[in-house]
Amino acid sequence: MKIKIISLLIVLTAFLAPAQEDYRFDIGGGVGMTGYLGDANTANLWSRPGFDAELLFRYLPNPRWGIKTNFYIGSLSGDSSKMTNVFPEGNTFKFSTTFFELGEMAEFNFFNYGMGETYRKLKRFTPYIAAGLGVTAWSTEGKFGAALTIPLGVGAKYKLSERWNLGFEFLMKKTFTDRLDGPQLDDPLGIKSSFMKNTDWYSTMSVTISYEFSKRCATCNYKD
Repeated sequence: MKIKIISLLIVLTAFLAPAQEDYRFDIGGGVGMTGYLGDANTANLWSRPGFDAELLFRYLPNPRWGIKTNFYIGSLSGDSSKMTNVFPEGNTFKFSTTFFELGEMAEFNFFNYGMGETYRKLKRFTPYIAAGLGVTAWSTEGKFGAALTIPLGVGAKYKLSERWNLGFEFLMKKTFTDRLDGPQLDDPLGIKSSFMKNTDWYSTMSVTISYEFSKRCATCNYKD
C-alpha cells in the first residue's frame, strides 16, 4: 500500500509541476572565418582566411530537428603563387571577392535538445550534422556570378538559458561553378569540369547566438 501511495504521489507531482516551455522558432546571428579551395589554392583551406557574418532563422519541429534559413556575407581570397602546382607558362593568379549566400538547411541533433522535462531526456548540449541547398552570388574582377551551392557540415549547440542558445558550426560549401575565383581561373588547365573536378569550394566556420520565441503550447498540458 505504501508503495502504491508513493507512486501515486510521484505521478501527481510530475503532472501538476509546471512544465518547461519550449518554442517553435529561433532567430539569431553569428560571425566567423571563411576558407577557399579552388584553382588559386588547392591544398590549404586556411592559407588565406576571410571573414563571415550570418543571420539565421530556425523552425524547430521537435527536439531532434531544426530547419534553418540562413544568410551569409563573407570574403574569400586566393593566391596561386603560394602553391606547389605550376600553371602553363608559369602564370600566377590571385583574387579576392565578397560573396552573399542564401540557403536552407536541415539540422539533425544527436540528442534531444532542450532544458527541463527529464522524461523527454532533454540535453542542454548536443552536436549535430547539417546539409542543405543554397545560392551564392559574388563579384570578382568586375564580373558578377551566381551559382547553386551544397552546404554540408557539423556543429554543436548549448543552451545558455531556457531561450538563449550558443552555437558553433563548420560547413563546407560545394559550388557548381569554376568562376568563384574569377574569369582568369575558369578552367586554367583545360580539363573538362565534372561534379567533383574543376569546381570551387569554400567554408564557413561561425560562432552564433540565438533566441527562441513563440511558445509551442501556451495553454495545453500535453506535449508530444
